[in-house]
Amino acid sequence: MPVKLASDESGSKVAHGSRSTAKGESSAAGTIYTCPMHPEVQQDHPGACPKCGMALEQKTVAAGTDGDENAELRDMTKRFWFGAALALPVLGLAMAHLIPALARQSWVDGGVSRWTQFALATLVVGWAGWPLLRRGWRSIVTWRLNMFTLISIGVGAAFVFSAVAMLMPGIFPPMMRRKGDVAIYFESAAVVVVLVLFGQVLELRARSRTGSAIKALLNLAPPTARQVAPGGDREVPLDQVKVGDWLRVVPGDRAPVDGVVVEGRSSVEESMITGESLPVEKTVGDKVTGGTVNGALHALGLRLVMLTGDNRRTAAAVAKQLGLDAVEAEIEPGADVAMQSAGVTLVRGDLRDIAKVIRLSRATMRNIRQNLFFAFLYNALGIPLAAGVLYPFVGLLLSPMIAGAAMSLSSVSVIGNALRLRKVRL
Repeated sequence: MPVKLASDESGSKVAHGSRSTAKGESSAAGTIYTCPMHPEVQQDHPGACPKCGMALEQKTVAAGTDGDENAELRDMTKRFWFGAALALPVLGLAMAHLIPALARQSWVDGGVSRWTQFALATLVVGWAGWPLLRRGWRSIVTWRLNMFTLISIGVGAAFVFSAVAMLMPGIFPPMMRRKGDVAIYFESAAVVVVLVLFGQVLELRARSRTGSAIKALLNLAPPTARQVAPGGDREVPLDQVKVGDWLRVVPGDRAPVDGVVVEGRSSVEESMITGESLPVEKTVGDKVTGGTVNGALHALGLRLVMLTGDNRRTAAAVAKQLGLDAVEAEIEPGADVAMQSAGVTLVRGDLRDIAKVIRLSRATMRNIRQNLFFAFLYNALGIPLAAGVLYPFVGLLLSPMIAGAAMSLSSVSVIGNALRLRKVRL
């Protein structure tokens, strides 16, 4: 994070040694995208994980907008609403024969209804569901089978079978026909696509909020720097600052980057970095950072260690007062590296939040185990039923639409269970 610099009237010159994360960084500047489930998967552009099919996210938190992540969310949201608007009439037409008042209407099983379902389902599967089918196809080609493998096979089988039944009904045996027509399952394909898209939208919305607080802090970095040039100082965008550049920080300005003082002297307020309340004197050769726990935490069974940029005397006094187990003082290099390497970053000054974080993390692990149980239960029950293992014994078959909906609802149930974390008492 940037610091507030109180300098003399002439200002101080800072030689830029290492850039902190700042506005303007993009994939072109070296942003790496990785999979939350498979961190070994890394690439320099957004996309889907080749192993599980999840949308990749930035490996490191950067300041600025969430352009790529929001683009993915906007795209999935648009596809969901488009698919839902068309899948609803498809489902209505397919289920109309179950309504007593409509069961005997000639149009219910007529050609207009069937061709309307065909046309609408084609748009739902072909456009709204295209990202799902593409991920499923990739999983088959690479033989890294995942959730999208099942989705694409189920949707594809239902749609292709129904399309063939509409275009070439004569190839089916008479026993598969009812009133001269072969049964179609366009509603199964369309509904499954919409349900999966709904799950994707919920997931992307939750992930888009991850790191938003840190990004808000990083956005505090000044967008420009005052560069020292032969013809006089000039203001340049921060993304144009290079290692070795000389920058001037005038009174009241924040240091835009990490660096070393090469001329002048000043007092720098580093409380946002180290917790030290008093300004720290900086002179030639000193480092400047662009841009530090307790009470009853032992009750959670934790060993408490404080790492701080404070001087050793101040750190020891604080550690003794708080009853910490260990303390390391005068730690470098600064907030950016600390936030990137830390498992959790507090964004406000209430140190009681640490206990809340521990409780939340434990609740999260319980939630993960519950979700794994739900996923196993859905598959253990649904897959054998869908495969027809009970048919030889009791004549029971699972409707493709119900099987597909159950599979998709497994994702929704997992997300719904995860959303309960918002009600956990911390």
